[in-house]
Amino acid sequence: MNRLIAIAMAGLPLLAHFSVQADASEELKVKLAEINNLKANFSQTVTDINDKVIQTGEGIFALAQPNQFYWHLTAPDESLIVADGTDVWIYNPFAEEVSVMDVNQAISASPIALLVHSDPQTWSQYQVKNDGQCFEISPIDKEAGVSEVEVCFNELTLTKMVLKDQQGNTSNFTLTDQTHVTESEGNLFEFIVPENVDIDDQRLKSSN
Repeated sequence: MNRLIAIAMAGLPLLAHFSVQADASEELKVKLAEINNLKANFSQTVTDINDKVIQTGEGIFALAQPNQFYWHLTAPDESLIVADGTDVWIYNPFAEEVSVMDVNQAISASPIALLVHSDPQTWSQYQVKNDGQCFEISPIDKEAGVSEVEVCFNELTLTKMVLKDQQGNTSNFTLTDQTHVTESEGNLFEFIVPENVDIDDQRLKSSN
């Protein structure tokens, strides 16, 4: 379970190729703006550097601009990540622990942040290339936890995400049953801290 959380959170140009990459970035921005929000089921397979399957999982994924994100792993073990627009909450029910950080901390850690963030300064930290309906996003800072994210679409349907980390692990997510987040489902992006859980407050603004 910890590996799935880490990969999920780890899920946010070369001058000679600037025009091509700029076009790819703009194309991806336009597509994401047209989608605006989505909710889907996902199945996940994590493989190591030797392509050996080391974990599988499934759950529910949702996002909405700006900076709202919902990631509920329901199997094999439950975990929850919620970005409410300001803070990111990571909940481990088994350990009865909640970690919280500023949304900007999460954005700086993973290219997947581009899916819910439109700030030009954030986008400038990444290179974007496209191949048909798929876009490869990689951080310019090679010390980032995730080395590359690939997102694939069928028109305005997000069908697949692939995250590769610095250790050579690859997490493949297949998305199905995509819908829009309805008004009544807006509370997906709200996190209420359960009773009797430990809180690890990592927010830079926190005085704790």
